Amino acid sequence: MTIRVLLADDQAMVRAGFAMILAAEDDIEVVGEATDGVHAVELAERHRPDVVLMDIRMPRMDGLEALRRLTRPGTVNPPKVVVVTTFDDDEYVQRALADGASGFLLKDSGPALLVEAIRAAYSGEALVSPAITVRLLRRLRPTTPTTHEPHTALSARETSLVRLVARGLTNAEIATELTISVGTVKTHLGNVQSKLAARNRVEIAAWAWESGLVNGRD
Repeated sequence: MTIRVLLADDQAMVRAGFAMILAAEDDIEVVGEATDGVHAVELAERHRPDVVLMDIRMPRMDGLEALRRLTRPGTVNPPKVVVVTTFDDDEYVQRALADGASGFLLKDSGPALLVEAIRAAYSGEALVSPAITVRLLRRLRPTTPTTHEPHTALSARETSLVRLVARGLTNAEIATELTISVGTVKTHLGNVQSKLAARNRVEIAAWAWESGLVNGRD
């Protein structure tokens, strides 16, 4: 199935560059280009894209506000939003992920990672630029030592899976680590999301770091 993508960036050259990269992919189609946040919300409602590539700093409405409007509670079939920006700012990253972003990339991440992030978002996963993932998650560690008790609703296998998600492993890598199928990994992830009320694997990872289930030694 073709993944329908909306580009939202106030720089025409950036939109043109992204469109050129995505045009080379057989399973991705660019269905619209928005020049600001207001335009992005309008085009998303009109074209119903599967994924929105969203810049942060744009006129009229910034990308974070547009993200909130597109993913607000009660929205029927909201698009997956991947934030793509030049600003490697922890506050932006945390706000974007807290508001439901399905990925966060720096614009210099390269074509391969851009395409991978779109496919990951479409399949219900989330990708954050490797350059900021570990730094971001380690900042979520408790400031004082704690003795962590696993979430009582999680099984031992689900707890092991959450630790691997928090370390940044892909579904395939988790399957290999736990000697199970990728399909079983996806089933466990779905169960964990429900139990933790997490919207995506990034929120699962954030919960693991915040709760102390993983730490800098993992």
